[in-house]
Amino acid sequence: MGQGLSVMLPEALVQHVRQGGVVAYPTSTLPGLACLPTSESLDNLFELKRRPSDKPVSLGVLSLDQATDLVHVSSKVRRLEAAFPTGVFTFILDALKPLDERLGGRRVAVRCLAHPAARSLVEAFGPITATSANESGESPAATSEAAGADLGLPAHAVLEGTCPGGVGSTILSVKNGTDGEEVTVMREGIVPAHSVVQWWKNPT
Repeated sequence: MGQGLSVMLPEALVQHVRQGGVVAYPTSTLPGLACLPTSESLDNLFELKRRPSDKPVSLGVLSLDQATDLVHVSSKVRRLEAAFPTGVFTFILDALKPLDERLGGRRVAVRCLAHPAARSLVEAFGPITATSANESGESPAATSEAAGADLGLPAHAVLEGTCPGGVGSTILSVKNGTDGEEVTVMREGIVPAHSVVQWWKNPT
């Protein structure tokens, strides 16, 4: 799903997030869970998902420009992201300074969000968590309302929307190696690994 018009956020939902709460929201694939990247909010998120603290979650942003306060974004990564539809990649990048270990510490995963509702959250709050709206090990629901209900979230903590489902983002780890910047496909998703490798060897 491409970028579209912003979605109006209910005031109760805005206050919930600002107070450290977690909200379910629709994405271009499956429902996600958003909270601020603060210690208190991450406590609530990891408790809700029953997720081990050594399994970091990614951050959703409007664009890689918005991520430059948190991670190092090279010109080649920017060009790769711009060469494909918004939201198809999650980039694991070096943090400018270590973040909470639940966000990856020195290596942080960042995804540009495409769904209008998801982008509205990032417009309102800045980078938010982008992790699936389900308990660890459970299958995610098809709508953010169903996902919120499964997790016991109150109605004001759900940004409604249907998710098209399908394959998740392709996860890429980008590091400086002996021969310059190197990319490794950590999980093949919407974009096949060979397409990434081909572009990386011959950027367009």
